[in-house]
Amino acid sequence: MKHVKLLLAAFVSTMLIASAATAAALDTKPGCATVVRVEGQVDYNLGDGNWHPLVAGKVLPPGSTIRTHSNGHADVVLGREIEFPQAKPRPERIGEASDAQVTGYVDYRPSAEQNAIRLTPDTTVSIDKLSITDTGADSVGDTELNLTQGKIFCNVKKLNAASQYLVKIPKGIAGVRGTKFSIDIFGTVVCFESSNGGVVISFTGANGIPVTYLVTAGSILDPVTGQTANLSPSELTFLSEVFSSLRTLYLIILNFDYDRTQCFVSPGRPFTGHQPHRGSRS
Repeated sequence: MKHVKLLLAAFVSTMLIASAATAAALDTKPGCATVVRVEGQVDYNLGDGNWHPLVAGKVLPPGSTIRTHSNGHADVVLGREIEFPQAKPRPERIGEASDAQVTGYVDYRPSAEQNAIRLTPDTTVSIDKLSITDTGADSVGDTELNLTQGKIFCNVKKLNAASQYLVKIPKGIAGVRGTKFSIDIFGTVVCFESSNGGVVISFTGANGIPVTYLVTAGSILDPVTGQTANLSPSELTFLSEVFSSLRTLYLIILNFDYDRTQCFVSPGRPFTGHQPHRGSRS
């Protein structure tokens, strides 16, 4: 009897695990690319080869391709669909600053902070895969970008072990977990900051054997020599500005002044509705 109970308990446990796995699978949903900033000439297609002008606020599904021209820039948030404006103004209300070390308060708070990319001029990137799975305790993201022309900056938040973020280039592929970096089609990788070791990039060697490099925070990889070098202070300053902008690109700053006009009534005779004409005799 005890043996039967153990078998029954094992069976129930197996069914519960299977149900949880099925539920997790059912919770997998396609993500979206929300365009939050466009400058110059930028267009997109949905995989059908037809190009259309891109504007801020456009939401693109996986399978889409974005292309910037020689004067074009675009910032795109990858993940869940976000609402506009991202910063919800709350006049006469304040909230504590998100950083406990910061003294003071802020009058807005972002309703989402997700992965984002910036396309530089003459860049083409396709969103090959973009999905999010809610497991109940966490969210698992699966992102694959295909960079076929130009250069992109990527601001990737810290990912859990089950998530992946990949950028394919013509002769290689790069992967990160919580990293701010840039990459171009030749494999030049610049790693600004990283919470998980840096950028791992693999190239197809001349003999077909993959060659892999690790680019750590504060360094740049030369794909021709395979050597890394430290970033200069000016390069670090520039990257700091870029990634600061990418982190807050979908926040609006609201400035407002209160109308404190007050009415004063001077003492004198009451107003009767008729004003005497100056210079006239009564």
